[in-house]
Amino acid sequence: MKTKFFGLRGLTFSALAVSLLSALPAWAVDPFTLRDIRVEGLQRVEPGTVFASLPFRIGDLYNDDKGSTAIRALFSLGLFSDVRLQVNGDVLVVIVEERPTVADVGFSGIKEFDAEVLKKALRDIGLAEGRPFDKALADRAEQELKRQYINRSMYAAQVVTTVTPGERNRVNLNFSVVEGEVAKISEIRIVGNKAYSESTLRGLFDLDTGGWLSWYTKSDRYSRAKLNADIETLRSYYLTRGFLEFRIESTQVAISPDKQDMSITLNITEGDRYVVKSVALEGEYLGKQEEFESLVTLRAGRAYNVEDVSATVKAFTDYFGTFGYAFAQVEATPDIDRVNKQVAFVLRAQPARRVYVRRINIEGNNRTRDEVVRREFRQFESAWYDSDRIRLSRDRVDRLGFFTEVGIDTQPVPGTPDQVDITVNVAEKPTGNISLGAGYSQAEQISLIAGIRQENVFGSGNYLGIDVNTSRFNRQIVLSTVDPYFTKDGISRAFDAYYKTTTPYTQQGGDYRLITPGVSVKFGVPFSEQDTVFFGVGVEQTRIEPGNGLPQAYQTYSNTFGDSSTSLPLTIGWSRDGRDSALVPTEGRLQRFNTEVGVAGDTRYIKTNYQIQQYFALTKQYTLALNGEVGYGKGLGGRPYPLFKNFFGGGLGSVRGFDQGTLGPTSPILSGISAGQQVNIGGNRSVALNAEFITPFPGAGNDRTLRLFGFIDVGNVYGEGQKSSFSDLRASVGIGVSWISPIGPLRFAFANPIRQFTGDRIQKFQFQIGTSF
Repeated sequence: MKTKFFGLRGLTFSALAVSLLSALPAWAVDPFTLRDIRVEGLQRVEPGTVFASLPFRIGDLYNDDKGSTAIRALFSLGLFSDVRLQVNGDVLVVIVEERPTVADVGFSGIKEFDAEVLKKALRDIGLAEGRPFDKALADRAEQELKRQYINRSMYAAQVVTTVTPGERNRVNLNFSVVEGEVAKISEIRIVGNKAYSESTLRGLFDLDTGGWLSWYTKSDRYSRAKLNADIETLRSYYLTRGFLEFRIESTQVAISPDKQDMSITLNITEGDRYVVKSVALEGEYLGKQEEFESLVTLRAGRAYNVEDVSATVKAFTDYFGTFGYAFAQVEATPDIDRVNKQVAFVLRAQPARRVYVRRINIEGNNRTRDEVVRREFRQFESAWYDSDRIRLSRDRVDRLGFFTEVGIDTQPVPGTPDQVDITVNVAEKPTGNISLGAGYSQAEQISLIAGIRQENVFGSGNYLGIDVNTSRFNRQIVLSTVDPYFTKDGISRAFDAYYKTTTPYTQQGGDYRLITPGVSVKFGVPFSEQDTVFFGVGVEQTRIEPGNGLPQAYQTYSNTFGDSSTSLPLTIGWSRDGRDSALVPTEGRLQRFNTEVGVAGDTRYIKTNYQIQQYFALTKQYTLALNGEVGYGKGLGGRPYPLFKNFFGGGLGSVRGFDQGTLGPTSPILSGISAGQQVNIGGNRSVALNAEFITPFPGAGNDRTLRLFGFIDVGNVYGEGQKSSFSDLRASVGIGVSWISPIGPLRFAFANPIRQFTGDRIQKFQFQIGTSF
């Protein structure tokens, strides 16, 4: 009986080894019919796994080619470190050596990373408990862990992988780490600068040698990505100031022998400063050359500015896009006169082909229905491509407030030169909020708050909210629902039902209350892409429950009209939203005007307010936001203006730094332990002016909703018969933080009043959820 062995030991099987295997005469086997197949060496792997991988069965004809195929198939399972085939007559014996199985994966000495997160990453690549041990994977994991430490400027970190054999062919895998100290940037040098000082140029960088906030921003930790970004910032700084031939010759990064200090040196060549000599247009401009010339931002006689070149090229391509030319090519070619330090530009345009949109695809909307996004689109399928409509559509989707990111990608349809597909990529943000807890503010004291709000209920784009507040001064339950597309034409409907119990903020020791139940419905009719007019009607009742601490003004009103009054207010309003984003606006304008008229019931009045917000994008990072709001109310038909419709001022949303609702007229308390004390009752006129300088919060990363701002607030509230005067305005300055957090919009502000009067109530630190300005 002949016995022949052939096989291969190792972790991989190469085609060369197989060819050598079949070429050696000692391994050759004459074809025969298999009478039996046996497997030896299995410990944990099921025999069925082996038999299923073999390319033959009992009764099949066996030959060398099938043997080679069998070896390759068994190695591809990744379960064996050695595979051999032994032929005993007409019996084939498959001899395998199983790889060890990982019994445990552990980490020691790790502080910078979460061990559980690292274990999950290892599981994702196949290195986990119960899986076959692969030394190549372990080596790769060790190198990757070292790279992660280097990314965090921990160059002295040492990682040692230990494999400890155990029982039943199992191994314990442990990554032992000595992290060491973080390497800090000790020096940043810029060599070759002449026009600007080194300190000025270093001030452009995010990387620095450390400061009072470095513990948070980690700006003194070296990062190649951050350095590249700083280099581009430096390049842009020169190119926007006329230095057309600016170059960065070399970048040198050195680390000290103890791997604790790093130095960065940039060698630059500034070149000469150039002035634009002329701008000429060449190519095909669809017979609209004058319109294109009006889009040119490059001006003869001005210093060269790369941003003007980019803006002109973009304006040209966008304008071509409004006529359906989605792939227009515009090239700005400079002609440099180095003797006179001038540069002439030629703008060459080739509109290419006109295209129309075949299909609009939406991606990333896991909860939001497609129709919610599609109904905001003004670019239609099977219509000519229009870049203005696409840009408007993107802005409308962003203004929904459901997404943190909205992007548009245009792709040509393969094999069809005149068609494109548009893909809308969105990143959804949490739009629902359930809250149950306690709150505290200096104005409201302790309050219990519960609510459920969903801005995008069931992904339909509708709003549904129930809020309950048990604060000391404002107790309420409110049910609200908004259907932004009550009709297919985009008419919205908002319904509110509420029950409120209110006591003025500054009331002390009293127990009187204002109780207001009511319902209202409002419809919004879009008259243009940005303009919406609102019409509404409501019914509400206000009842004054007398008690200790009742201000004289309320008692006088009650003596005239009784303790209870019912009104039927009609509302008409208008809004124009031209902001680039409802979530984090950086440019554009928002205007709102609302009028409420009491036409029936016990009260006759008119109440109006107007608000305007303007955003200016100073740079990609910095935004200037301005806000102005005025309010006015007046009684009609010889009746006084209802006190419970008064405006209040002070606090977040008005003039920060002053206690909530404490600006404006006061009235004395009639009875109780606080008799004679003046309390704020609001007024029929109000004004508030706000300015904010906004920047991303240091270290916020990709969360663009976390922002830091400085502000100036001016405003006041006036009563009937009281003269409005600029000399009475209160003012404050301060800093604050805003964030669209998982529990809702948060704003914190620390304000210092710079114009205040005797008797004003000051509250320097204030916070609130869901307010603007």
